[in-house]
Amino acid sequence: MEKGILFCASSDNELAVQVDWLKRVNIIKHVAHALAYMHHDCSPPIVHRDISSNNVLLNSELEGFVADFGAARLLDPNFSNQTVIVGTLGYIAPEHAYNMIVTEKCDVYSFGVVALETIGGKHPGDLISSQNYLTGHDAKLENILDKRLPYPTNRLIEKKIMRAYNVALACILPDPKCRPTMRSVTRELSC
Repeated sequence: MEKGILFCASSDNELAVQVDWLKRVNIIKHVAHALAYMHHDCSPPIVHRDISSNNVLLNSELEGFVADFGAARLLDPNFSNQTVIVGTLGYIAPEHAYNMIVTEKCDVYSFGVVALETIGGKHPGDLISSQNYLTGHDAKLENILDKRLPYPTNRLIEKKIMRAYNVALACILPDPKCRPTMRSVTRELSC
């Protein structure tokens, strides 16, 4: 793809500025739609198992596309879906690391990390474990956003960013049962 991977776009100061707020929200939406399709419209469902900013490609219009299906797995309801741990460190769902059982909620967690990274301009790292980050309490938009871009002056764009942020927080909840499905994520992001 013409603009490379999302990780490089976030790392390169010049390209990061080209990926304005609306484009960032749209990248998050594109990834959500791809995962919703894989989880809910494919039979059997497909779990990517390695959603990260390195596996989101950007085209010339800075639209996001999920790539690298080398670790993908079909979910079989007749099996335990226990597997070796695969994925990129920092994006792997905690429960997958503990019990090595893969579910769609593992992709949901990884998606949440990618969404937070897209909004903030860098991997959220240790902030994920911070109580304020997880609950969203005292979360002021100016503390969340990538500082390389000017603060959004359009209220509609500001609202879309906050919605994407809140969805991302729901996706990284420690209990996988409490995380939304990718179908509900796409619905929420489309509002």
